[in-house]
Formats: sequence, structure tokens, C-alpha cells
Amino acid sequence: MNALTSQPLFGVAVTVGAYALADWVRRRWWSPLHPLLAASAVLIAFLTLCGIPYDDYDRGGSLVSFFLGPATIALGTVFYQNWPKVRRNAAAILSGVTAGSVFGIGSTACLLWLFGSSKPVLLSMLPKNVTSPVSLEIVARLGGIPPLGAAFTVLAGLLGSVAGPALARLAGIRSDAAIGTAIGTTAHGIGTARLLLYSEAQGSVSGFSMAVAAMLTPLLFIPVYGWLS
Repeated sequence: MNALTSQPLFGVAVTVGAYALADWVRRRWWSPLHPLLAASAVLIAFLTLCGIPYDDYDRGGSLVSFFLGPATIALGTVFYQNWPKVRRNAAAILSGVTAGSVFGIGSTACLLWLFGSSKPVLLSMLPKNVTSPVSLEIVARLGGIPPLGAAFTVLAGLLGSVAGPALARLAGIRSDAAIGTAIGTTAHGIGTARLLLYSEAQGSVSGFSMAVAAMLTPLLFIPVYGWLS
């Protein structure tokens, strides 16, 4: 058993299998189910019940993570196909991304300060709304804890992708540009993938917003870095 689980192919197989199962359940029985969230729960339960060390799983799981970058770049195809819609709403999207990025950083800092959070946790959580590669680099530069920052970033993406569209419906927001901007700015790639399941227009705006946020957020952290230095 150890010989099997220590192979990189094992981590790849169980990751893809868990996601395929979750997506099948979503398509067949329960459309609101988020396949990424469900697949994560299945993987955690499977590894725990079988007593498989995380290091064994990660030999293959890290290979799946490697393709996060190419998958993010592939969103450019959808963005290109819907460029006219994005261009017509460019001013609104850019202002929304700017306001959302500033508010995300500021509200996180205020909440953690009010609850008496430690400085390492604060620095690890501040850039949680931007895509993982950028978030982890910012956390490392600020002196936070990169693994903790990765966890906060993934949780932010999952929460935004699960609750974001529902909150938009409750608020009566129907605009593709508004929904895409909000999700792309706050829930990065995970939220964008969620929107693409139902609307290519919303997904393209979300992908554009995610890219803009990834360029804007490091600039917003320059004064923070200077203050900490």
C-alpha cells in the first residue's frame, strides 16, 4: 500500500477522480454543489480514513497544482472571445476592481485588528483576495507565513465562489459585468471557474478582473511594505 500511495500518479489519480465524482454528482443530482469544495472534502476524508500521509499524496497533488498557472492563462481564450463586452464596460470594471481590492485589504486589516489577531496571521491574510501565485509572493515579502497565506487564499476563493453568485441574486444584481467584476476581484481563479460553469460572459469579465487585481494589488501593498520595513 505504501508503495502505491508514494507514487506521484496516485496523487494525480485521486485528485482527478474526486473532482470528476463531484462534478458528476453536480450534473446528475444537485446543480448548486460546488465541485471543487466537494472534491476537497472527499479528498480530506479519503486520506484521513485510509491513514495516507499528506506528503505521500502531495507527490502527485503538487503536479496538479503546477497546472494552475497554465489553466489560469487559458482563461485568456474566453476573455478574447468576449473582448467587445469587456471593452464596453472597461471603465466600470476597472473602478470596481480598484474599489474592491482596496476594500478587501482594508476590511481584512480592520477586522483582524479588532479581534486582536497576531501580526503573522494579519500579514498572511491581507492579500487573500488575489490569485494564489501573487498572494503567496506578497505574503513572503511582508514577512507572513506562506502556507497560512495559501490556506486563506483558497478559502477566500471557495467562499466567494459558493456565496458570491447567491448574494448577487439576493441583492437583485443581474449585470454580467457587475457579477464578473465582483467575483474576479474577490474570489480569483476559483470564483472565475465557478462562473464559467453557467455564463461565459460573466466568466470572461471575472477573468479580466482577476488579472487586473493581480497587477493592482502588489502596487497597493508597496506602502504597506515600506511601513513594515
